[in-house]
Amino acid sequence: MITTADFKTGMTIIYNGDPCVILDFQHVKPGKGQAFVRTKLRNFRTGSTIDYSFNAGVKVEQALIEKHKMQYSYSTGDAFCFMDTETWEQLDIPAQRLKWESNFMLEGMEVEVVMYGSEVLGVNIPEKVTLTVTESAPAVAGNTATNALKEAKLETGFTTKVPMFVNEGDKIIVTTEDGKYSSRA
Repeated sequence: MITTADFKTGMTIIYNGDPCVILDFQHVKPGKGQAFVRTKLRNFRTGSTIDYSFNAGVKVEQALIEKHKMQYSYSTGDAFCFMDTETWEQLDIPAQRLKWESNFMLEGMEVEVVMYGSEVLGVNIPEKVTLTVTESAPAVAGNTATNALKEAKLETGFTTKVPMFVNEGDKIIVTTEDGKYSSRA
């Protein structure tokens, strides 16, 4: 158990039975009344953000979140299989839990699997990944007066906007947070 005085950004706590990470906090001492701590929490299970104020000195349970380095092995369609590179143990995560991340995962990629006890909360993928363009319309001459973009389909099946000079077979770097083109590889 920890108190609100121990709060730090990035710390994990149990709030309403769910593991949450503290995104932001502020100790407030009003002129009248009791001091409190205003927090912004992100629920690991739902991904939602919550604003909540704790009374100063309240005890909360700290969530012990573990991060395991694993390698993405393959997809069965309804699950993704990951392998622990030290113990060789395999872990299947339902595809519905990794809808966004699956747009950027390639076989053999190193990821961080986030766990709370034996429950898988999610997967942390690299900030930027290099992917190959599999489908892209050819550039149209004279269409470069502004920063013109075209759609390109990547090897994972994800579609993103790329500059006109990018062609099929090119390797590009994509930001995994928003899925946007970053640069050529």
